[in-house]
Amino acid sequence: MKNLKMLLASALVLGSSVLGSSVVMAHEYHAGELDIAHPWARPLPPVAKVGVAYFTVTNKGDTDDVLLSAESPIADKVEIHTHLKEGDVMKMRQVEDLVIPAHGEQKLAPGGLHLMLMGLKEVPAVDTKFPVTLHFKQAGKVEVEVAVDAEQAVDATSHDHAGHGNADQGDHHSH
Repeated sequence: MKNLKMLLASALVLGSSVLGSSVVMAHEYHAGELDIAHPWARPLPPVAKVGVAYFTVTNKGDTDDVLLSAESPIADKVEIHTHLKEGDVMKMRQVEDLVIPAHGEQKLAPGGLHLMLMGLKEVPAVDTKFPVTLHFKQAGKVEVEVAVDAEQAVDATSHDHAGHGNADQGDHHSH
């Protein structure tokens, strides 16, 4: 009986550690010299036709890489966008490609760079994930799962980014 209890206790510990690590792993992607951390999106109303996705790409290599394009089965089109301030007005502009510098990173975050998903075919629910394929010049095609995360969205719009490793992103304008 004692062995059975030990076995069950071990299974519970192992199961929880495997489950805990799979949650973390689900938000980290690696391709070539690139690490892609925590792809996420804000929750959207059911009638939304556009969405936005964010993540951080870190380049551990000695040469620049370039995000050339992205696509998702839930959208007609995915573009790389940035926010630019023209006078007193924040405007979005498409970016043709995004350089990830050698030994550097690019943060796609509220108020700055982001993926714009246009012509949504479906609106993903809170706490679900949807696929996005990123196309890099060096690292090639990378499939990621974007988490629809209400908690991350709240944190990103506040100036307290504790636990998320983000610096203050400046103006926080949503779409």
